[in-house]
Amino acid sequence: MKPPMTSKPKGLSGFPEWLPEQQLVFECFVRLIEDQFRLYGFTPLETRSVEPLEVLLAKGATDKELYTVSRLADGSDAKAPDLGLHFDLTVPFARYVVQNRGHLTFPFRRYQIQKSWRGERPQEGRYREFHQADADVVADGELPLCHDSEMVVLLAETLTKLPIFPVTLHVSNRNVLLGFYTALGIADPAAVLRVVDKFDKIGRERVGALLGELGLDQKQIERCLFLAEVRGRSPDVLGSIEAAVPKCELLERGLAECRQLLRDIEGVAEDAVVLNFRIARGLDYYTGIIFEGLMHGFETFGAVCSGGRYDRLAAEFGADLPGVGISIGLTRLLGLLFGKGALAASRKTPTTVLVALDSAAVYPEAFRTAQRLRARGIASEVFDAPLKYSKQIRYAEQKGIPFVWFLKGQSSGGHEVRDIRNGVQEPASPEAWEPPRADRDVTVSRTGG
Repeated sequence: MKPPMTSKPKGLSGFPEWLPEQQLVFECFVRLIEDQFRLYGFTPLETRSVEPLEVLLAKGATDKELYTVSRLADGSDAKAPDLGLHFDLTVPFARYVVQNRGHLTFPFRRYQIQKSWRGERPQEGRYREFHQADADVVADGELPLCHDSEMVVLLAETLTKLPIFPVTLHVSNRNVLLGFYTALGIADPAAVLRVVDKFDKIGRERVGALLGELGLDQKQIERCLFLAEVRGRSPDVLGSIEAAVPKCELLERGLAECRQLLRDIEGVAEDAVVLNFRIARGLDYYTGIIFEGLMHGFETFGAVCSGGRYDRLAAEFGADLPGVGISIGLTRLLGLLFGKGALAASRKTPTTVLVALDSAAVYPEAFRTAQRLRARGIASEVFDAPLKYSKQIRYAEQKGIPFVWFLKGQSSGGHEVRDIRNGVQEPASPEAWEPPRADRDVTVSRTGG
């Protein structure tokens, strides 16, 4: 038998555990996101946590980013792991769709709010275990481009529902990028794409130097840097790209997709969505529109949401199931805001009412009172000991419970309730009393800025 551990438990870097009031904020964000996703007709889904390593490694991840899974065993039972924890929700979604293809109605729209894992170096806003909130639509056949535009609008609208700083979606297109590089006569456009994707991290000069190391001449380098610095919402932006290189079918296709997007999002605020052709996205499965969201004041931390079009995500399963999806880095977003003290819950508990005890004998009546309030959707708890009222009220203050209920007699009309924030106390009946609407549930507000 192993001796008990004597050292104090320690946190694991990259595996966040929120305080209770932070968890309430998390759950509030989940509800707001779910409501918006459901408003667009997306249905909830949860997939398993593990996938075969060969599937995960085929999607642009490296083995350094994956946590593998194996059973503790000894002797001949031990073997190399062949499963890994998924690093995003899109890859398991693709597998799920193929596996259940005969039971789904296409285009299939789903959302998932679930954990993922990546074995990268933890830092502020970047974790090894984290929640993502994804929504995807996938077709069994052709997926019209209108879905791409709808996903951009959905993401932009969802972000405005959250009590966060404004987020700008930076939209690019893989066909524009690869077509532009192909039109320049570059032999390996994908290699250029990976270098340009580092523009914001390493700067213009370093990107130019890396492009030179790939064998590009000075004219090609200057044209690639030009594209990386194109930004805006005007159709003239696309015209300038088209005029910068010889004709290319792939480039023309990408520009046409961008023009349709600009038409479809005319009603979206100018500062909410902008074209930015230095965005490339690191995962290999994207094939068309791609986008990343940067939160104002937190741009140096990178994207808090992302997404794009993928036409052959399920190719290794023998299926062409084109789709387009969005992903909100929920843990990343909250971690950044918690770190700056920029979010506050209205209280530390769902409880709206604390039923006080003046003696142990009245506990049954106190419990029945709480049950009457709960039956009407008012979250309540009963204090567990007949301490001085000042100590019971202090407990409520520490948790942010706004109301304390006092049993003044056996009749329901003899009860009183006190708003401990202002000291106002009044007669109350558990069958009729209503708290202010704002006090029924925990609310979240942004602080500062």
